[in-house]
Amino acid sequence: MARVFSGMQPSGDATLGSLLGALRNWVDAQNADAYYCVVDLHALTFPQDPAELRQRTLELATVFLAVGLDPEVSTLFVQSHVHEHTELAWLMECTAAYGELSRMTQFKDKSAKREFISAGLFTYPALMAADILLYDTEEVPVGDDQRQHVEFTRDVAERFNSRYGPTFRVPKAVIGTAGARVMDLQEPTRKMSKSEDSPAGTVLVLEDLDAVAKKIKRAVTGTDYDPAQPGAANLLSILAACTGGSSAELGTRYSQYGPLKSDVTDAVVALLEPIQARYRELSADPATVAKILEGGAEKAQSVAAATLARARANLGLLES
Repeated sequence: MARVFSGMQPSGDATLGSLLGALRNWVDAQNADAYYCVVDLHALTFPQDPAELRQRTLELATVFLAVGLDPEVSTLFVQSHVHEHTELAWLMECTAAYGELSRMTQFKDKSAKREFISAGLFTYPALMAADILLYDTEEVPVGDDQRQHVEFTRDVAERFNSRYGPTFRVPKAVIGTAGARVMDLQEPTRKMSKSEDSPAGTVLVLEDLDAVAKKIKRAVTGTDYDPAQPGAANLLSILAACTGGSSAELGTRYSQYGPLKSDVTDAVVALLEPIQARYRELSADPATVAKILEGGAEKAQSVAAATLARARANLGLLES
């Protein structure tokens, strides 16, 4: 049974891309050794409204449960509830090289769009590495855009182990084959993102289903049907992820965009409807969700503390 870890930021509403590219992979991979985390500290790389951050953190944790993560099987918790994440992050910052951090694609992309660039945005991969390494993680189910961060984690883990002796398990990324990178419905060359301002091109997990249907039917495509065209390829990828089919095979079934959009709409609505119903049940009882997160944090901390103690000892830090 492989040890699994993955996390998601509460920096915006969960999207169809989040669901198909990450959350459903988490559900498929969950077992007694799976750790799933709302990484609220990562959201602080940009200024946040405190009340909104608290609300979104609880909302995202509730979505985790609604999509099928089972707290009796997996460990679900909030990153800031386990202080070992920030302490190990500093050790990872001191192990990483400036050049490695400066080459990270997400840092270059996000810093180009902001006037205020926090130091945390630059060192973000070190915290992500700490998140993963604290749990002796073997597999990290992520979207394709996070592959570089897992490779960075592998590099710093191997460097630390080489310098100070065996300390960390070296993880690997696990990326779903269908729907791993869902694109914006209006700009199909750009990833669908909860942090981007593209409401017409982004489908939210908790969005009104009539609005979801309208967005899919208005998705940008070419004039003549071509399954290789970006808009068509995105719709086929979404349909394949929702139905378990193959994008290539599905592409041969259509000759027009209308029927394709109709089938994608039906598949997405069928996927979201039970999730939304379960979310409404869970959100009516926030105390139960909070108790689940408290229990998850206790279990996570018992594992994280042992890993951090090993790293401190191998590094040569004096015991208190």
